[in-house]
Amino acid sequence: MVVELPNIVVRQASREDLPALVAMFAADALGGHGDTTEAEAFPDYLRAFAVIEASSDQTLYVAERGGEVVGTFQTMVTTSLTGRGSSAMIIEAVQTRADMRGQGIGAAMIEFAIAEAKGRGIRRVALTSNAVRRDAHRFYERLGFKPSHLGFKMALK
Repeated sequence: MVVELPNIVVRQASREDLPALVAMFAADALGGHGDTTEAEAFPDYLRAFAVIEASSDQTLYVAERGGEVVGTFQTMVTTSLTGRGSSAMIIEAVQTRADMRGQGIGAAMIEFAIAEAKGRGIRRVALTSNAVRRDAHRFYERLGFKPSHLGFKMALK
């Protein structure tokens, strides 16, 4: 599915988008994910893309403006027994290119994800945000998200 918003096109990502996506993540000083544009790391990104592409429950999207990738996000649908067997869409890896922030791209991506969830009959969307991203937290709250859970992580490697 491709959706066009004012000057923004949101579509499913393709392999050709990977260099732009990797560059966006590598430029993120707050993320701390160890992303890099070094050529030897590119096969890792290709493998991850293949896993996402093969999954019926995951989708990687890009936002374009003027033919350039200016943002990205990923969705995952999970179903659990709680909530009487309901499904939830998890929105992850939301990133707008640093020079394009504040122009409505992030809001367009989140609105797109919410519309996708509603169209699939999903009752809830959820996302996580790094605790240091105070501006992102205010952004998500402006869009109607409420902080409701405390998340925990454990690095295994």
